[in-house]
Amino acid sequence: MNTTDNLEQFLPILRTASIFSGMSDSEILSVLHCMGAFVSDKEKDSYLLRAGDTTSTMVLLLSGSAIVIQEDVWGHRNIMAQILPGQTFAEPFAASNGTALNISVVVTKDCSLLYLDIHRILGVCPSACEHHTHLIQNLISVLAKKLLLFNEKITHMSKRTTKEKLLSYLSAEAQRQGSLSFDIPYDRQQLADYLCVERAAMSAELSRLQKQGLLTTNKNHFILQSVPDDVNADILS
Repeated sequence: MNTTDNLEQFLPILRTASIFSGMSDSEILSVLHCMGAFVSDKEKDSYLLRAGDTTSTMVLLLSGSAIVIQEDVWGHRNIMAQILPGQTFAEPFAASNGTALNISVVVTKDCSLLYLDIHRILGVCPSACEHHTHLIQNLISVLAKKLLLFNEKITHMSKRTTKEKLLSYLSAEAQRQGSLSFDIPYDRQQLADYLCVERAAMSAELSRLQKQGLLTTNKNHFILQSVPDDVNADILS
């Protein structure tokens, strides 16, 4: 476990984190001290948080990757989001004293994590830290962006068929990344879990869409193709 005494090594990734947007290196290190920050490492497939747990800390991913999931008692998995370096998670639960998690967080690639006491963000800074207000503004912005992403997932989920869910998700990713050629953060099973569809049915739809000329794909890389309107209408129907 590392403390703020050697957090300078993580500054390159901390600078990219939305929670520290607009802050200098010295300001970041200052607020980390105020928040009682510490670092811990976790191995692939380990649980960072489990449904039913409570937490008083929000977490920032320094390296590796993880996924936020919901699981039922039969082991069916619904992926809510992927967490990449510079991103945070567990903020709403940490801010709500004693609220049990309805999600779990699982490591998908060995990672290092920065734990932050959220109550030191929401409360009065004992050191009268001048960066405190800036930090609260950033936290609100982070939560707002997560709400928008959750609403987007609901949009995909509301589609009636596997094909419609796939096209909705891939279209949104193309628009977000500003290109018809892009990578997605999920493998095939994770994408099926994210869209709440059967993997076999999803793979079959992807194969059909490729044959129809609407897209090409290799692993997690996709290229969406433009097709004539009359053909496009038949594909989407």
